[in-house]
Formats: sequence, structure tokens, C-alpha cells
Amino acid sequence: MDDSQISYAVKLPAFEGPLDLLLHLIKKNEINIYDIPIALITGQYLEYLSLMTSLNLAVAGEFLVMAATLIHIKSKTLLPPSETDEEDEEDDPRADLVTRLLEYQRFKDAAQGFELREQEWREVFYRPAPHATDGPTDEINLVDLSLFDLLEALRGVMERAPEKKGLEIVVDELSVQDRMSLVLDRLEREESITFTSLFDDDTTRLAMIVTFLALLELIRLKRVRILQAELFGTIRVWKNTNLQPS
Repeated sequence: MDDSQISYAVKLPAFEGPLDLLLHLIKKNEINIYDIPIALITGQYLEYLSLMTSLNLAVAGEFLVMAATLIHIKSKTLLPPSETDEEDEEDDPRADLVTRLLEYQRFKDAAQGFELREQEWREVFYRPAPHATDGPTDEINLVDLSLFDLLEALRGVMERAPEKKGLEIVVDELSVQDRMSLVLDRLEREESITFTSLFDDDTTRLAMIVTFLALLELIRLKRVRILQAELFGTIRVWKNTNLQPS
């Protein structure tokens, strides 16, 4: 993609780093964290990294460090075992990574527990009446949907529009701000919209990328909420009616 076509960069602090991506891939592939197929995970990790770069997302240096770590581990697993390795069969090159992932998962679980407890205490003193546009109460908030879940959904959408060569698109039509306004306009008319319907009028990958960046910016500004009724279910976009006054 030409930098002159899209120069809009999005950085979302709510979306985490490389360990979150690895945990996402482990969950997606239903992998035993103690026996990670490093070649598979490395390949998928690099695919996500490439997609994030093509979307002009602000990729932190730690993502590149993890990529180098995975490639190093993969190279070690592909080498024939030496005599020293045969004497010490417990020296698994994946061990340090597994330890880091387990510690990070425990940290995330603990943090989520504190957040839920804080919400419970707030509701003891005050619980506002549910608003019709807040979405069903049994849906999962964005806390349970990571950037990588959204990227996975985007990949599925983009598969229907192979990249075409030629000058079909007018650059002025690919404004992130304009796409943000279109999404908000739709949410004024509809209670909620599906993630995939955001791309109904996009016929090229470039247009889809701009729409996706617009959605990420709306999430960052807390103008919309992303909800999912069940794991791997339909992702829906709702207008955030709980905005705090600035």
C-alpha cells in the first residue's frame, strides 16, 4: 500500500501487546500451552504482524522483539539434537516462553477479577436503569474482544475482495473521518449494526482498511462499543451511550 493513500495511524492503548497475541493464537488453535507447536504459532504471529503493519497500526517494538524470539526458538527446535541435548532432554527451548505466558495469564486474570469486584461495589451504591441502546445484558463487552479478534474478523471480510490493480479509487473518498461519520450516522438510525455490514459498500481491500481504521478510532474515542453474544459469535457495534462529559 502506498503511504500517499493512507497516512492515518491508529494507536490503541486498550489493546495489548505480543503476549496477548500469542494467547489469542493459542486459544484460537485450541493448543496446549505446555506443548506449543512453535512453527505454526510463529507463522501465524508473523501473518498478524504483517497485517497490522499493512493497516498502518502503530506496532510497538516489543512485537518485533517477540517475533525475533519466536524465530530463534523455531530455529533451535529444527536443529538436530547434540550429544549435550540428548543428555539433558528437559532443556526445552520453549520453556521460558511458556513460563512468561502463564505468568502473564495469571496477571490478566487477577486484573480482571479486581475490575469485576470494582463494578460490583459500584452497583451496591448506584445502578442506573438499563438504556434501550446499551445492548443486551448477556453480551460480552470489548474487554473480552481484543484487537486480534477484530483483525481475525477483518481477514474474513477481506477474503471476499481480492486486491485489484488499477486506479479505481479516488483518494478523497477514503477519508477515515468520513467513514467515522458514516458509522455514527448509521447508529443514529439503527440500534446496532454487525461488524461485517460495515463493509457492505467496500469493494476493495483498500476501502475495507479505511473503514476498519475508522472503527478502531471510534473505539479509541469511546464513541462505540463492540459486543459479542457468545464466543466466536457475531460481532456487533453499538453506540456508546455512557460517554462521560469532557
